[in-house]
Amino acid sequence: GLGFNIVGGTDQQYISNDSSIYVSRIKKDGAAYLDGRLQEGDKILAVNGKDLKDLRHKDAVELFRNAGYEVSLRIQRRLQPQNGPVGHQGGGDGLPLAAIVVPGLALAAAAVWILLRYRQRM
Repeated sequence: GLGFNIVGGTDQQYISNDSSIYVSRIKKDGAAYLDGRLQEGDKILAVNGKDLKDLRHKDAVELFRNAGYEVSLRIQRRLQPQNGPVGHQGGGDGLPLAAIVVPGLALAAAAVWILLRYRQRM
């Protein structure tokens, strides 16, 4: 196989009102993983020049299965993370580092200042 799973199609829309085919998972040590260019969440527009628009999921799977040894994919890179079964790519979740470090430094500076003021009074 090509080393990745897909979701979507006219009968199994992954995104509401969008029947496109998306990469849901890249299998470790598979062809796509070793190539390194395909990413989870990418929209696959065409396989070997064959447009994937308006295909049922099983027909898209069949196209991939019969793609041959050398496969050409036309993809659209996902710009924003979306909810769903797509694997976590990291980044974008949680607080930025500065939101933790800056208040922490301010608290530390305030604690040192209080400690120095307290010692002066003794």
